[in-house]
Amino acid sequence: MQITVQIKLLPTAEQTILLNNVMQEYIHTVNNVVDCCVHAEDKLKLTSKNVFADLPSALKNQAIQDAKSVFKKYTKNLKVNAKKEPDKQKKIKVPILKKPIAVWNNQNYAVKLGHISFPVLINDRSTRIMVKTIVTDYQSNLLSNKLGTLRITKKSGKYIAQIAANIEPVQSVGINVMGIDLGLKIPAVAVTETGKTRFFGNGRQNKYFKRKNHSIRKKLGKLKKLKAIKKLDNKEQRWMNDKDHKISRQLVNFAKDNNVSTIRLEKLSGIRQTARTSRKNEKNLHTWSFYRLAQFIEYKAILEGIKIEYVNPKYTSQICPVCGKRNHANDRRYQCSCGFKIHRDILGAKNIISAPVIDGNSLSA
Repeated sequence: MQITVQIKLLPTAEQTILLNNVMQEYIHTVNNVVDCCVHAEDKLKLTSKNVFADLPSALKNQAIQDAKSVFKKYTKNLKVNAKKEPDKQKKIKVPILKKPIAVWNNQNYAVKLGHISFPVLINDRSTRIMVKTIVTDYQSNLLSNKLGTLRITKKSGKYIAQIAANIEPVQSVGINVMGIDLGLKIPAVAVTETGKTRFFGNGRQNKYFKRKNHSIRKKLGKLKKLKAIKKLDNKEQRWMNDKDHKISRQLVNFAKDNNVSTIRLEKLSGIRQTARTSRKNEKNLHTWSFYRLAQFIEYKAILEGIKIEYVNPKYTSQICPVCGKRNHANDRRYQCSCGFKIHRDILGAKNIISAPVIDGNSLSA
């Protein structure tokens, strides 16, 4: 399993200039090679010897590979478009990289204690520089595995190293199944087969944070402060990303503590349609990323050897597990005519355990 480890870089003033130069030259090289491929009559044989760029040969070769991938995708889009009816065909634009990046293969960089070293061009010579990093113990553990490419980019004025790591999942010793119900008022509710139940996250806090930012965004919009709006958007995404990381880690730890071997989630395409929302929550539904939280749960679970299965979400919040009747919950409370009472989200998580899996398999109720 391959995951991306994101690490903050702390370059010196001199290294900052070098990084900016190498990233700009990298995308410039990729764009130039793609343009050459587009306008060439025959297939080009491109190597670091016939492609001119102020980059070390290793970095130049990687830029050529990236350009070939971009061009291949472009030609594929042309072929797909050509098969459409004339009135449905669209003009396919040549892709152009704009966001500064640079990519090194795993033979041309090294991760050491508190540093990453990689080659750049200084005075026309390939020279390795060592850039300080901020690495957590968790990240350090991931980086002890076999590594893939290093990609350096810039986000919100900060330099980020994205390292592909090939992780070997551990073997789970659990035997239980756990259902997770994702929502807005309560971000996640987990229930195990043995009945262990726990609520995760703070929906009210999420809602307050988003409403506050929405109000600020409206004021900034009237003042036409676009940069400030973009900065606020980035801050909101980082905040939500951090919340989802923490919730997913807590969920997987809860699963481990309760000998869970399989986690079941609702199929994501159905969550937005079946989530119970008021008009106040309707807008939030499209901005809060169920998909991202589910992805975080999935990759963290797989690393622990826990299997992930997706189920059909139909009626998971309505079916009574005692008599099988369908009832609509009154706000957070669910009550059946047979006398069964329960919190609506707990009911959802319980029913997810026995709901049909997308591949057609399911546990017996």
